Amino acid sequence: MSDQTQSQKSPENEPGIREIVRQAIEEFVNAEQRKAEPAYQTQLQDERKRREGLEARLNQLVEENRRAKAAAEEADRNSQIRSELQRLGVAKVDLAFKAVKDDIVRAEDGRLQARGPEKKPMDEYLAGFVQQNPELLPARIAGGSGAQSSLRGSADVTPGIEIDKIKPGMNKEDLERVRKEISRLASQALRGA
Repeated sequence: MSDQTQSQKSPENEPGIREIVRQAIEEFVNAEQRKAEPAYQTQLQDERKRREGLEARLNQLVEENRRAKAAAEEADRNSQIRSELQRLGVAKVDLAFKAVKDDIVRAEDGRLQARGPEKKPMDEYLAGFVQQNPELLPARIAGGSGAQSSLRGSADVTPGIEIDKIKPGMNKEDLERVRKEISRLASQALRGA
């Protein structure tokens, strides 16, 4: 009876071979997962850091691109304003540009126009500005009171003779050179040369 008792007790009280093998496999798998988890966590952290670094670099590039586009647009706007001022005949382009550069903006359609409710096109606005400020245009008459003589810088004048340096008490050699130069200029004027 003792054999029968053992055989009866074993299936009921003790776990079967299948159960033991299953538990051993689960324990092995759990142990392997615990070993692998730190490696997975490290990989996940590395990937997260890499992704954050790439996102930061992408944001930097987007910002640099935005600044470059703004600078290019500003340079184009400045160039168009300057060229229109030159086309209008403005002699003091830099001065006129400084005066009007903040008054001209780019419209939604890309054209340059004046600020304000009228929103005139740039060329009309600049033409009006030049009419209101004729001092920016070149002088119409080259002569007039205070005008410098063009003979002073002429190539025909003998070097060393300037009209301001002719005065009483000059030495005889300089005085003779001045007389010769005056007679040469007078004879040229009489001949019409």
